[in-house]
This record gives sequence, C-alpha cells and structure tokens, in this order.
Amino acid sequence: MSDLPVSFADIQAAAVRIAPYVHRTPVLESRRLNEILGGRVAFKCENQQRIGAFKARGAHNAVFSLSDAEAAKGVVTHSSGNHAAALALAASNRGVAAHIVMPRNAPKAKVESVRRLGGQIVFCEPTIAARESACEAIMAETGAVLVHPYDDALVIAGQGTAALELLEERPELDFILAPVGGGGLMSGTSIAARAIKPSIRIVATEPAQANDAWRSWTAKAWTAGDAPNTIADGLRTTLGQRGFVILNALLDDFVTVSEDGIRDAMRLVWEVLKIVIEPSSAVPVAALLERKLDLQGAAAGVILTGGNVDLDRLPWQA
Repeated sequence: MSDLPVSFADIQAAAVRIAPYVHRTPVLESRRLNEILGGRVAFKCENQQRIGAFKARGAHNAVFSLSDAEAAKGVVTHSSGNHAAALALAASNRGVAAHIVMPRNAPKAKVESVRRLGGQIVFCEPTIAARESACEAIMAETGAVLVHPYDDALVIAGQGTAALELLEERPELDFILAPVGGGGLMSGTSIAARAIKPSIRIVATEPAQANDAWRSWTAKAWTAGDAPNTIADGLRTTLGQRGFVILNALLDDFVTVSEDGIRDAMRLVWEVLKIVIEPSSAVPVAALLERKLDLQGAAAGVILTGGNVDLDRLPWQA
C-alpha cells in the first residue's frame, strides 16, 4: 500500500487529531437482524456522529491539518449535503471562516444547518461546473483553502477513522462494508481494514442506478456513469480519482443493489434497531438483505454513514 495516496499512518494521525471534535460512535448488533441477514452483523453508527454523518471526520482532519497562516484565510467547498455542514462545523471549531458553495435547489433543511453552524453560503446553478467556478472565484478573492468533499487525501484519512474504531472494537470481523459515492469513506475504510486485518474481505456497495464506481472498478479504468437516479441522495456523486486508485488496489468485491432493496433495508433498520438512518446508509444493508454476500458462519461490519432525512418525504411514503 506504500504507493497509495493515503497511508494507514495518515489515518492513525487523523484519529488523534480529530478526537477532541468528533464522537466515537457506538457499534450495535441485533439478534433479529442477524437472523434476517444470515450472519453476525455489527453496525458502526455514524448516524450518531456530529452533524449526523461520518463527514465530520474528514472535514475536521482537513481543517485541523492546516497551518495557522492557511487557516486564517478560511476554507471553501462545494456541497449540497453533509460535507457542507461538516466543514462549517470544523471551521467553527477552528475559529475560521467557511465558504460553502451550494446549488440553488439545495434542500432548505441543509441550507439552514450550514447557516446555523456559521457557514457563509454562496448559491450557484445546480451543475458541477457552476460549483467549481464559484469555488475558484472565492479562492481567488479570499485565499481560502479548498477542502474537497471526497477527492482529498486528508478527507480520506479522516473518513478512515470510522473503520479504525470499528475494527478496534470488533477485531473478529470477516467482512467490512460501506457505500460508495465519491469514494472517500470507502477508500479510508479499505486502507484501515487492510492494514489492521489483512485477511478481511473489503466490500464496496452502490445503488445499481448510480453505479459509476462499480463500472470503473469492473473495467479497471475510470468510467463516467449515467445520470444517477437513486433515492440514496448522498451517493449521487462521481467517484474521485484518488478513490479510484485506492479501490482498484484494495477492494475484494463490489456489489450493486436495487432501489427496492435500499428502501426495504432502511425501513428494516428503523424498525429493528430503532435508529434513524438515511437511504445512503441502507445501501450496504441492502447488499446483505438481497444476499449479495454469503455470511453463513461469518461476521460483517457495516458503516451506517448518516441519519439526515426529510421526515416528511420518507422513501416508503412515496
């Protein structure tokens, strides 16, 4: 793994760096879910993380890695989701400005969350080109440092601390699963898991209707996907270049799941574990529910990535 853009040492350093600012989230297990899913499953509950998602880890690692001179100029990113709130929180904890570029059609609840955390929002048209252009303009005007939502080595290292904690608590795991959007979490998870337990099987999961990362991994070449059309809104992003390199090197398997599977898995976790998760969190659970992996006699760890949902528009209410 020495030639990868992020090392296990980077993840270990990130764990120390972010410890004062993020939660060590609980790991839950349910006898009933074990029976339904066909094996022992440990759930790492990042839905109970600061801002309700694992993104707090990467954002804090990036912000607190900056020198005082760099941080004084603030940070900038483009995001309509959890990374926006995570960066606003991390910047607030560091006492620096956070410039957040958000599309005009961003959900009101997420806009309000960023504002509540002190983020300075700049709205743009809902295209990647518009987001990147707005970020470049802010960087030119303020000197703010870009903290990319997923294609950033410091962000990837921070996200890997969730798997580090999970395997410290559950070293017996035979599988570890997480969802893929931009690839930051899955990349950090893969590096941590392979370093801690080389024999573990690392499995990426993705909606079949937003499968650009699966296509890239299968082809062993970065491949643009079709326009995503999935209820897993946190995964409607394109796999980053760093993520592609890491996943191509370390993954054992990559499976895709149906929209019905995501919906059923999300509802199942709500009903049985009595916790709120968002559709993106349900993707690896759907992989087990749809029997994409054989867990007979095995133990699996699943990272539940977040719990930010619109309670008036739940998937099973459509």
